Amino acid sequence: MLSRLSVKAIRSQRLYSQSASGAYGNFSRPGRTRTAGPVTLASSAAITAGALLWYSSIKTLHNDASPAELIDKARDDLTIGFDDGALGGVVWGSNNYNLIAPQSPGVESIRTPASAAWLQNAALRDLALHERHAACVDARGDVYQWGDGFFGNSPSSLDAQRSPILTLRGKHTRPPSQALPHPQPRPGIDQDLSSAPNNLLTMLKFYLNMLFTGERAGSDHLLAVTSSGRTFAHPITKNANSHGQLGFRKFDIPAQGSSGRTHVELIPKSVQDPYAKSAPYNRQITEKSAQQEVLPDYNDEKLRFSDTLFEIPGLKGITMTQVLAAGRTSFAKTDSGRVLGWGANEYGQIGLGGNVTLDTITVPTEIVLSRTVSSKIRSKCLDIYSGGSLTGFTVERIDERGVRTVDLLMCGNGRWGGLGNNLFSNAQGNPLRAKSVSGLLEYSDKANALRPLVPHALSISPTGHVLLTLDTHEHSGSGGGGRDLLVWGANQTYELGNGKRTSLAAPTNLEKRDGSRVMLMKKTMKVRDMKGNAWKRSEVEQCAVGGYGNTIVYWKIVQ
Repeated sequence: MLSRLSVKAIRSQRLYSQSASGAYGNFSRPGRTRTAGPVTLASSAAITAGALLWYSSIKTLHNDASPAELIDKARDDLTIGFDDGALGGVVWGSNNYNLIAPQSPGVESIRTPASAAWLQNAALRDLALHERHAACVDARGDVYQWGDGFFGNSPSSLDAQRSPILTLRGKHTRPPSQALPHPQPRPGIDQDLSSAPNNLLTMLKFYLNMLFTGERAGSDHLLAVTSSGRTFAHPITKNANSHGQLGFRKFDIPAQGSSGRTHVELIPKSVQDPYAKSAPYNRQITEKSAQQEVLPDYNDEKLRFSDTLFEIPGLKGITMTQVLAAGRTSFAKTDSGRVLGWGANEYGQIGLGGNVTLDTITVPTEIVLSRTVSSKIRSKCLDIYSGGSLTGFTVERIDERGVRTVDLLMCGNGRWGGLGNNLFSNAQGNPLRAKSVSGLLEYSDKANALRPLVPHALSISPTGHVLLTLDTHEHSGSGGGGRDLLVWGANQTYELGNGKRTSLAAPTNLEKRDGSRVMLMKKTMKVRDMKGNAWKRSEVEQCAVGGYGNTIVYWKIVQ
């Protein structure tokens, strides 16, 4: 091996001498030729080998480097996260619109978990990812936005970094449950807010004793629930009721150029054109829809398109504790743990069963979550999760002996394995148990009994990958290792973080590079805002959020 290196070194020296002589002229010195001895040859070989090792270990980036070299350098700067020390974010997946790694423009994807430089030493109140833009709220309540959809066109050079920009200061904003359907340009935000009413809920001023306890935004609509259990919906755009997700058709919006109100009716597509999916021979020609006739001059990209929340007629008199708005689907949970759903149902994502084949459900309909268990077992829904065309329910089961278990039921589009039942199904209308995470029990030393292992959080991305955080930290006692993070579903852009592009149909533990499981931690420490200024000591925990083909794990302030 050493002899080969010496031969290569001699050849490289000859090439260097020839190129140098060609550049600086030919020089010759009289003298006799000496044959190198074995000691001299070994010494030169050792020096050459050391020089080659040193040269291969350094990476110099020149000013005239190619874009490929710049991308490689940016990718090398992304190091592994999940450190137990200072606060820091971890990202992986698609970076097409500079959402998860705005400090490294030009890096299209991150295959394995890497640290996010823009989230170092910062804890957030909430974070939301859309396809081309993102928003977050830091510890002080300041709102930051970033992404190519927010800034405009893509950067002209790979050196242009587009870090999160402060757009709203010190408002202690409520967490943005989901990303806004359309990014609002920064210069127009202040103008729209100044011209908007003092309160979005102008029609509900007489309900001063009410408090809105939960809001969820879909692609084009918003749902809200009050402390008294009343449920309201808000149309964000003209497509707010394309699949009946509002729960009503008729409402009013501010009139153009006057102080009056305009009454409109948004008819769902399935009602407007029942033969939309039929063959052209059988399809009937329908009249123009109401929104096409009434709203051609209305711009739904402005905040003043609709300034009112409307109570859902079908839910009046029913006490609700939770609402959830997916892309085109809506859900509501009662105080007794029963669930109602309405909206888009092409893949059975509402969960009404295999016998319901309607693509659109325009009226809130109850979802039966006890079809697959005995009638002697009591079932109660604890939480609802939804994203894209997938829906998850955490359901508590109590049998006749009083044994309590918790199941995770999934329904909807399982083409990429998002159902978690080890099958790839295009549509699943009956909620089924996800394997490996349903009915789990653990022994509690404190209670001296078995307790169910409850999912702590579930994030379903619009593109079909699922992130589940198991609550293995609550009863672990001193020295507990944190919460397990399991992933499954679509994996086309490395969004599962395992370095592969193969979709997974069953929940799988996410592993670090050393083979150990990824554990999401919870602790109390000094918190800083996005600018690096100290805020105060607070309890924080790691939270996993799934976006459009990417994932972010950040430190969230426990409220």
